Amino acid sequence: MLSNKPYLIRAFYQWIIDSECTPYVVINANFPRCRVPLEHIENGEITLNISPIAVRDFGLTNDLLEFKASFSGVVYHISAPTKAVLAIYANENQQGMFFDYEDVVDDEGDAGVQGEASVIQQQVQDNVTQKTRSHLKLVE
Repeated sequence: MLSNKPYLIRAFYQWIIDSECTPYVVINANFPRCRVPLEHIENGEITLNISPIAVRDFGLTNDLLEFKASFSGVVYHISAPTKAVLAIYANENQQGMFFDYEDVVDDEGDAGVQGEASVIQQQVQDNVTQKTRSHLKLVE
């Protein structure tokens, strides 16, 4: 069966937007093919505001989360495999869905796609050596 994770991410994103809250995602920045601003990574993770007013060209497929966002006036193209998403939650009340770390499975077909992302990923791995669990927890 297909992974239910991208479907849950999409559902929670829509639920948070419909509730007039601000959706945030937590991404495992150590995951291969993640393209995120290095200076905003903390403990191997990055938390990003993905509200429609904060990002442009938002896309979420079964395999990839991507969008453009501005950090200190610099526009970045952010992309991360859905397997790298650790949480999606509403910033106002911390309600959402939290996921476990997923193991990395090397796909032979992905070897030629990495390009710049593999360079960024290597920099992240060099700068962040310890993978820790998120400080966030599910509030019911």
